[in-house]
Amino acid sequence: MSSDPSRDDYFMAEALRLARIGLETTHPNPRVGCVIVREGAIVGRGAHRRIGGPHAEIEALAEAGSQARGATVYITLEPCAHVGRTPPCAPALVNAGVARVVFAVPDPNPAAAGGSRMLREAGIEVGQGPLSRTARELNRGFFKRHETGWPWVTVKLAASLDGRTALANGASRWITGQAARDDVRRLRARSSAVVTGSGTILKDNPLLSVRREPGSDVGEIREPLRVVLDSHASCPPEARVFHPTEESLLVTLAGSDTTGHEQLGIQVARVAAGAGGLALGEVLSLLGRRILNEVLIEAGPTLSGAWMREQLIDECWLYLAPRLLGSNAQPMVALTSPEALGLSPDWKIRDIRQVGEDLRLILRPADRKH
Repeated sequence: MSSDPSRDDYFMAEALRLARIGLETTHPNPRVGCVIVREGAIVGRGAHRRIGGPHAEIEALAEAGSQARGATVYITLEPCAHVGRTPPCAPALVNAGVARVVFAVPDPNPAAAGGSRMLREAGIEVGQGPLSRTARELNRGFFKRHETGWPWVTVKLAASLDGRTALANGASRWITGQAARDDVRRLRARSSAVVTGSGTILKDNPLLSVRREPGSDVGEIREPLRVVLDSHASCPPEARVFHPTEESLLVTLAGSDTTGHEQLGIQVARVAAGAGGLALGEVLSLLGRRILNEVLIEAGPTLSGAWMREQLIDECWLYLAPRLLGSNAQPMVALTSPEALGLSPDWKIRDIRQVGEDLRLILRPADRKH
């Protein structure tokens, strides 16, 4: 079958739009969209909407019915060939009699490999199509975990225009407005886990949740795992962040007394010591083994600075409030000042927009390829 690049772009863009339906609900699976096209018209649309639910191809085939025979299928991720929580998609496409399959990006999961080969062996034309970079970006944590063993790491910071996060006396609620706080809840909802430190828990006793935060209205969105990095298990087991216990994890050093936490059913994991606390690389390996694709750091200046100092941050979401807190207020991150401007870490602004009365900047380290 002949292909028209402009039409391929159009239909793959629609598949990517559908894939975003699962942005907050498919963890740990990737977000995937699919459209089925026959004689230039879309006859089936599908999205992977939540873990355990039908994959995008299955949903699109159900809508297309008999019109799938001889059609072209556009999928944002290579069709799977393995049996997981649901049956594989490649055999379903073969059985439906489709003529051509275009996917945006290969599946990095070795367990899912073989879908393209199965389709080709059945006589179906298969090709990697357009918008691969966009498709990969949509599942950046899924790709990074499979390729490195570590999840994608985003740090969230909220500060005044002069880069301060709290008054000298520690008061910090609320620097940003309601719209920015709602935006952060959406960021949490797309994350597999939210990571914080013992200082934040002892100071503010936050929930760090999606649904249960005051003023939230997010329906049945899945809650991310809440991970507390606490070298000496100093946070009380009654802290709000640990409950429900199945949605939380205490990460501490070997030898820390976690008896009270474990008696309440709180999950506990132990890692080696690192500079000034826990070995953050080991923390990422631990989270990767737990099949967490994207983690969000919401912590104080010391822990946020530690992640940046060790160059473990993939992206920063910075909310700036239109106020000034003064030079004696607390800094945004605890970092040692470099000896020269040329030695300071550089960041690239990927997006900047107004959220309510505040500004939101999305930044990535300038030396990263992604």
